[in-house]
Amino acid sequence: MGTLFSDAERHLQKAFEHIEVSPDTIERLKYPKASIKVRVPVRMDNGDLKFFEGYRVRFDDTRGPTKGGIRFHPNVSQDEVASLAYWMTFKCAVLDLPYGGGKGGITVDPKKLSRFELERLSRAYINALGDFIGPDIDIPAPDVYTNAMIMGWMMDQYNTIHRRIAPAVITGKPLAMGGSVGREDATATGAFHTIQAILPKINLDSPETTFAIQGFGNAGAILAGLLHKAGYKVVAVSDSKGGIHNADGLDIPAVRDHKETSRTLESVYCKDDVCTLYPSDRISNHDLLELDVDVLIPAALENQLTADNAANIKAKAVFEVANGPTSYDGEEIMVNNGILVVPDILTNAGGVTVSYFEWVQNRSGYYWTLDEVNQRLEERMVRETENVWSITKEKGCSMRTAAYIHALGRISEAMDARGTKDYYLNKV
Repeated sequence: MGTLFSDAERHLQKAFEHIEVSPDTIERLKYPKASIKVRVPVRMDNGDLKFFEGYRVRFDDTRGPTKGGIRFHPNVSQDEVASLAYWMTFKCAVLDLPYGGGKGGITVDPKKLSRFELERLSRAYINALGDFIGPDIDIPAPDVYTNAMIMGWMMDQYNTIHRRIAPAVITGKPLAMGGSVGREDATATGAFHTIQAILPKINLDSPETTFAIQGFGNAGAILAGLLHKAGYKVVAVSDSKGGIHNADGLDIPAVRDHKETSRTLESVYCKDDVCTLYPSDRISNHDLLELDVDVLIPAALENQLTADNAANIKAKAVFEVANGPTSYDGEEIMVNNGILVVPDILTNAGGVTVSYFEWVQNRSGYYWTLDEVNQRLEERMVRETENVWSITKEKGCSMRTAAYIHALGRISEAMDARGTKDYYLNKV
């Protein structure tokens, strides 16, 4: 399978050095429980019939129905989807969510589709997967290049196929269709709680603590705002076209306002009037990663911190808000250099946690206030961050290994409850 899967397996091997699990658990985690590949037909606006390849993988459902996003991207493949479903299995276990890991996607460049074609594609995908997903089987959510509107179309199509209203089949939906308040900000808010819990432990909870954030999309921009509001100094941010840096700290609300107005950070550093108001230096994504800051937050793409640049990272701590931004070899170098790496399966788990809250609300028919959602999110993120930190200290391992130990313990317990070789041979 893909690099993400290979890296996850290597991290899992490290966890096995610290925790004993049954051979049954190891065997169950080798392969996905179920996977499907479909050809999705779409009538294009010009009348042509075009087929797109779609995938959905349910990796493991020992702890409950599988959960994971649907991505629309030209590079989506069965290997990628299976790898991400494997990784989601551990993320859900770290946060003690009653889920296993799932993932899905379509190989397509959605930017080349009209809105009519995008809707037809979304509905056709659910037509193909109508019996493979469900509120008690597999619950999709938004991912790369999918959003609340697309989730709404998919839920509506599932309802049409099954002739019933089943809002719990999809999370990340529009509020008017059963979505949860707080879902849009959940990844950033959850990451903020993890950061707040860790910083005092490494003596970085000062207003002078400096942050650099690679990725100024939804999660990165919201997290930058939360850090700025809390009094920290965000000195650099970037998007796909580059970034800005000011050692004295950026005016994050102003930067966000211009980003949302212009759809790019370029207006912040390319227009004289804006540069005068918000002085900053233009900086590349590559250079941002190597800035001399206290905390680095990769919140954009996979494999940004690798063996090629890890030795140049100067931050004291890295919090992974993106999925898989650090390669196995890159992390080995950073950890050996004394850098704390807080893994994605903990840091960015706020999104799937509030998706779980949405699923719970859909099933009960009772909806929570924003304060209730945020309180529950903070409690769960802080609790599991403390659990992972305790394992890190107890085992003398990295936080990623500790997170895998934590997750593996919960997964193994659920698998062993079904009976193991030792049980049937009367050895336990």
